[in-house]
Amino acid sequence: MKTSALALAALLLLPGTTFGAESTPESFGATFCKASLEDDMSPVEAALTPDLAKIIAEAEAKNAKIQAAAPDEKPPLGDGLPWRSWTDYADGCEVGDITEDAGKTLVEIRYSFTTSPDANYADHLVLIPATTGNDSWQLDDIKLIDRMTLRSVLAGAFDL
Repeated sequence: MKTSALALAALLLLPGTTFGAESTPESFGATFCKASLEDDMSPVEAALTPDLAKIIAEAEAKNAKIQAAAPDEKPPLGDGLPWRSWTDYADGCEVGDITEDAGKTLVEIRYSFTTSPDANYADHLVLIPATTGNDSWQLDDIKLIDRMTLRSVLAGAFDL
């Protein structure tokens, strides 16, 4: 677990890391949308804060243990990591408002559904400046709808 989180944190310090090179919160949000629409969140995983990377690694390890113990049952993260409020595939994603809150930058991510516009919603990326000092950003959390966060959903997934 710790090795995985440390390895992921080390990736954040590598020059040329795809996501960490984003120089504005808006470009970070645009890259997040692209990753979400392509269903490949690996660029996002390369730009996590060390603390969030550790939480995710621990959740994935717990999930794997539960899956191994009951291979015929769906584990808590059976639909993958909760990068957005709903697991339903949104065919539209765009960056909305960018605001500041308690020293963190919030980037609104607007999800849309062409065939069900009433289902559109927005989450907010919680970004902090990267510690590398190269004008890049790191994802520290995601504010989901209903006052939930990525961190709280991961913690709650394993309350047994």
